[in-house]
Amino acid sequence: MALDRRGFLGMGAAALAAAALPRFAVAATSASDTRFLLVLLRGGMDGLHALPPIGDPAFAALRGAFANAPGEPALHRLDGDFALHGHLPGLADLYGRGHLLPVVAVAPPYRQRSHFEAQDCVENGTRGSGGAQGWLNRCVAAMPGASGLAVAAVMPLAMRGGGRVATWSPPLPDGVDPVLWQRLQALYAEDTRLAPTFAQIDAGMAGARDPMGARGAGPRLAQSMAAAARFLSAADGPRIGFVEDTGWDTHNNQRGVLGRKLSELDAGLRAFRDGAQAVWDNTVVAIVTEFGRTAAINGTAGTDHGTGGVAFLAGGAVQGGRIAGDWPGLGRTQLNDGRDLRATTDMRGLFKGVLRDHLRLQEDALTRVFPDSREVAPMAGLLRRA
Repeated sequence: MALDRRGFLGMGAAALAAAALPRFAVAATSASDTRFLLVLLRGGMDGLHALPPIGDPAFAALRGAFANAPGEPALHRLDGDFALHGHLPGLADLYGRGHLLPVVAVAPPYRQRSHFEAQDCVENGTRGSGGAQGWLNRCVAAMPGASGLAVAAVMPLAMRGGGRVATWSPPLPDGVDPVLWQRLQALYAEDTRLAPTFAQIDAGMAGARDPMGARGAGPRLAQSMAAAARFLSAADGPRIGFVEDTGWDTHNNQRGVLGRKLSELDAGLRAFRDGAQAVWDNTVVAIVTEFGRTAAINGTAGTDHGTGGVAFLAGGAVQGGRIAGDWPGLGRTQLNDGRDLRATTDMRGLFKGVLRDHLRLQEDALTRVFPDSREVAPMAGLLRRA
């Protein structure tokens, strides 16, 4: 059954589950089964923007004026060393409840700066790019009776392979894409004929940006996360899920772009939590991106491709309310190549820790899911019931 956007938003959870969700013949059979959702933010989210290391003595010189520019919302202080961006109030609330665990200085085993190669590494679970199979698919195959679902327009690399998976894509939005609108507006700002047209579009963008009740939040990520919640909450639904989002490449106007994108992420995680209440206590959501950004701001008020980034684990099964990972520092001699945060945690170790302690995969299965990774130990202490 095809649903348009209005139909999707208007249908109740039960009707949606009955009418729109794929069927899984042999899947999770009760709400007590564990669930895992991977959220991939494509484009390289700036971890220093999302989780400012306010306690690092080098941060003020690198980012202080940028982070505290007029109009920027107040940070949500987590401890003496880190804070969440002001557009992440929902994540801050989860942190206070012990349901959010930021993991600092994390990256896949890749040290170049190509979006496509880095995303391949995140998705294929190996040291190199390319490949025809993804580690999430291998995880599904390693769990008898399990199934997986990608909320994406096409099957992502992470979910490709012989395991039993499906895809579902939300309908295209009715309005103008905010990122495209923002870039075209700047491009044609001096055009006497087109500038008034973009001013009219701008006046109409408020409703397009706020359909989910969150200022600055667009519909697509929240819609995808709400759909993932309904899939994973179903008694006969998948145990493994995947959601992707684009638009995180911020070479210019980073404050404006990330202000909107972080609000979308916050609204998306809230939508997932609201829709997955039945399984929230047994769920882990991993929010990752392919790499971090440069420590210094570039000449166009943005950042360029970097190395170490931040990941977030969320869910009732997470041992949160603290910061995980090893912080390498932002001093010039501490930076990777003198320009970006050095990665101290292999992202595969983060994933392996979740798969071992949450999904109960044994060592031999972890080795199949992440080939050639025996030297990468699973991160410990991520979960409440590890």
